[in-house]
Amino acid sequence: MSAAMHADAVALHDGQRDWTFGEMQGASTELAERLRAQGTRVLATLMDNSPAWVIADGAATQAKVVHVPLPAFFTAEQMGHAIAAAGVDTVLTLPAVAARWPQAPATACEVGGQALSMLRLPARTVDMPAGTSKITFTSGTTGAPKGVCLSDGAMGRVADGLVLAMAPLDIRRHLCALPFAVLLENIAGLMAPLRRGATCITLPLESLGLTGSSSFDAAKFHAAVTQHRPESLILLPQMLRAWAGHLAQSGARPPASLKLVAVGGAAVGVRLLQMARALGIPAYEGYGLSEGASVQALNLPGADLPGSAGRALPHAELRVAADGEIEVRGSLFSGYLGNSAPVGDWWPTGDLGHIDAEGFVHVDGRKKHVLITAFGRNVSPEWVETALRSDNAIGQAVVLGDGEPALSAVLWPLRPDATDAQLQAAVDAANETLPDYARVQRWVRALAPFTVEGGMATANGRPQRGAVLQRHAQALGLAFSPAQKAA
Repeated sequence: MSAAMHADAVALHDGQRDWTFGEMQGASTELAERLRAQGTRVLATLMDNSPAWVIADGAATQAKVVHVPLPAFFTAEQMGHAIAAAGVDTVLTLPAVAARWPQAPATACEVGGQALSMLRLPARTVDMPAGTSKITFTSGTTGAPKGVCLSDGAMGRVADGLVLAMAPLDIRRHLCALPFAVLLENIAGLMAPLRRGATCITLPLESLGLTGSSSFDAAKFHAAVTQHRPESLILLPQMLRAWAGHLAQSGARPPASLKLVAVGGAAVGVRLLQMARALGIPAYEGYGLSEGASVQALNLPGADLPGSAGRALPHAELRVAADGEIEVRGSLFSGYLGNSAPVGDWWPTGDLGHIDAEGFVHVDGRKKHVLITAFGRNVSPEWVETALRSDNAIGQAVVLGDGEPALSAVLWPLRPDATDAQLQAAVDAANETLPDYARVQRWVRALAPFTVEGGMATANGRPQRGAVLQRHAQALGLAFSPAQKAA
């Protein structure tokens, strides 16, 4: 459904006011004209979730300007790399943040009712795949995150596939709970609902209890969800785990308005899904990747198998190669920034898995993460980590042990007051569900939570295994080499 068909319907709600589709489109057109007039070719946005972000994204599309959403949790080194690698010539951000570029000419502007600064940087032409509309940077601990170049066509196919698959749910209110700079929320939480004609609730992330990329206040989040009564949400597994834990402890219930809570970014686990649903959270696991322009498979009401990533969505095809690696096609990216290698028809995801007879996709772990024990057994650490996180005591887990006779783990509790005895009980419970070669024989409590800011996690909560090993190798009695840090 196009915006023109419901110009007076509410597209965005920021907690203070509504923006109709007509108003949103008009504001995007006005900003697009300004971008064209000043010769912008590559626009970077660095701001919180807001109508202004949505309007800027639409303006970039209208003006045929490449949009580079910068995550606020990137380090200064990562910011600098992304801006230079993409040839960014314009940055739209808050006046206080603009001070990071004191030498850049800045002009004040108002977008979506928000006072912003528009910085002009020295123009530099960068080679990128033809048709690139957006560049999303994968987050890591290094100063050189990888730029994934996406076309309007690829992103549109994913959005349309989601609209088609979710049409029976008739979702009319979506609460955006992840940063817009993260592709999952950008495509599945903005583009798809808006194409459906739904209202997107675009609140500052702090009001939802999310600070940085990893600090999450479940009580504050629950209060916001209760107040705004959305019909859908997208969460990372650790957010779902924390929210479910809050509900279990407080006795509160989520609003009856919720029809779908999509969970992705990492493995969720059957026990967490079961606990969430028992508490009234309609949680459904999905699967996607930046190179496929986000979501590829999703469990949905009526087509659901807990423990799987769901069936392929209408825009996607998935298959499994001879070595067990999942491959996708249908909405592929155009290429990596600075890399002229062709993408091809099918893309190897790097994930190991299988597709059952009913078409449900099962993701077993990352191909490059497979551990080979001293006894020659192959173990996917994600499999064991999901089992560990199935207990309410464990919030984060990293399993190690390549070349070792037994597996070890670094654990961070879900609640800071969890005792070592509670963590040991959780490890024992997980081991009961695992074969002997995949059981954790030794563990240590992490020195700090696995966060982007601490250099031990990616934006979607996946651990940086080399960094975790480096910080805990001595405590576990494991060897560590500099080559492992980059893993």
